[in-house]
Amino acid sequence: MLHNLEPTRASVYITYDIDFLPMDSPAAGGITPIHPLWMDVAGIKTYPVFDVPKGGGTPGRYTFPDQARGAERAKIGAAHQFTADKDMTLVATAGHLHPGGLYTDLKGTRGGQTKPLFRSEAKYFEPAGAVSWDVAMTATKPDWKVALSPGDTLDVSATYDSKRASWYESMGIMEVWYADGHVAGSVDPFTSPVDWHGVVTHGHLPENDNHGGGSFGLPDARRLLAGSSTTRVDIRNFVYGRGDLTAGGSLSRPPVVKQGQSLTFRNLDNPRTIYHTITACRAPCNGRTGVAYPLADGPVRFDSGELGTGSKFATAAAQRVTWKTPKNLRPGTYNYFCRIHPFMRGAFRVVKR
Repeated sequence: MLHNLEPTRASVYITYDIDFLPMDSPAAGGITPIHPLWMDVAGIKTYPVFDVPKGGGTPGRYTFPDQARGAERAKIGAAHQFTADKDMTLVATAGHLHPGGLYTDLKGTRGGQTKPLFRSEAKYFEPAGAVSWDVAMTATKPDWKVALSPGDTLDVSATYDSKRASWYESMGIMEVWYADGHVAGSVDPFTSPVDWHGVVTHGHLPENDNHGGGSFGLPDARRLLAGSSTTRVDIRNFVYGRGDLTAGGSLSRPPVVKQGQSLTFRNLDNPRTIYHTITACRAPCNGRTGVAYPLADGPVRFDSGELGTGSKFATAAAQRVTWKTPKNLRPGTYNYFCRIHPFMRGAFRVVKR
């Protein structure tokens, strides 16, 4: 996946190495056909995502769909489970996660008995830990072969680290490849143990060297003079109209709202194509943008969702252009950023009545 987190345009090229074997070659006669099985904790949908709340789940870890509660349960996808209707042999799989993800699990169930089949683990090269795209997943070993019989059920889950931050629009995918029948060397997981450990698919990529967090020359909003009292902040041209730390001068001063009242944000950029969020981050939230910074790690968790309307296929859009801050915020200065355009930084201040 390619993510441009900076306001400047960039050109990126991808090179693929593909090997072909002619069907009429002698070697082709010994190849066993395999088929893909898409397993997805929130799919199958145009945009199969779920949210990981900071502090959610068991202490420090959140597993979807197992620990989904409330509205998040509606995001559970049918593709997180599969029931075999014939003999088959699983021959390969690997997981896909977003930042904060720790591992995906593939399990099998027969007659009430559940067995681990494979865990695709995230191996972070990121110095700060499980907080960025600087990561690789483990995939099955070449000799991994798991035999399934009709009625056996597969189940996929994804586990995230919820200690450091909230993770919005997360994924948990495992594409499984299988062959028809029980091939030679396959193991029945309900009678023999399966090696569920894998191998890392790749090493650190230099494209991920921009970790972020260094000095960016932005002010610490806690030390700025307060701005004027207001009840509205308009977002225009990728700038928060008041309290934008990149604006400089009086425009960077945090606007003031009284305790018990709300501050309304409006997305005045083209809402069909440009989405913005107001996402809490830990002060001062003024470091350089990178694959590991900023994070949705505010001491008080709030997030507007993606303010925009989009098209009927834009499932990430909140289908609204305004959002109000919670009324129960205590007096203090609150930093935030845009998850879509993380170079956008802002702050507001709550004062006593």
